[in-house]
Amino acid sequence: MSTPLAPQHGELPHAEPTELSAPFWNRCAEGTLTFQRCAACRSINFPPVEVCRECLDTDLGWEESSGRGTLYSWTVVHRPVTAAFTPPYAPAIVDLDEGYQMVTDLIGIAPEEITAGMPVEVDFHEVSPGLHLPYFRPRSG
Repeated sequence: MSTPLAPQHGELPHAEPTELSAPFWNRCAEGTLTFQRCAACRSINFPPVEVCRECLDTDLGWEESSGRGTLYSWTVVHRPVTAAFTPPYAPAIVDLDEGYQMVTDLIGIAPEEITAGMPVEVDFHEVSPGLHLPYFRPRSG
């Protein structure tokens, strides 16, 4: 059995927060996962947008996620595209309980133990000064 996957550290390539995405990143730094919801049609919009994808309304608010979901898909990377990442790591898509999907990385599990539909929960890590990323690990209960 191999070593459990761990968070990355260092100067990782990432999108810089914008005025639109800053609320998401600020709450990640506080250890809270958030998403946008349209006040008009109640649709979830993630990643954040200026106009609702469903009804085109602009009244979008931020809500707190439970941070719980199930694993939809993943891959294990052993040969990274850039030296900034330490292999192995497992990029993944998680179905959040609120009804949206998020691209993330898995941690706290050996690559050969990952299974589709596995219950997961968010786990925040400061990977470099000021950059807190939401990783997902197997749910503890």
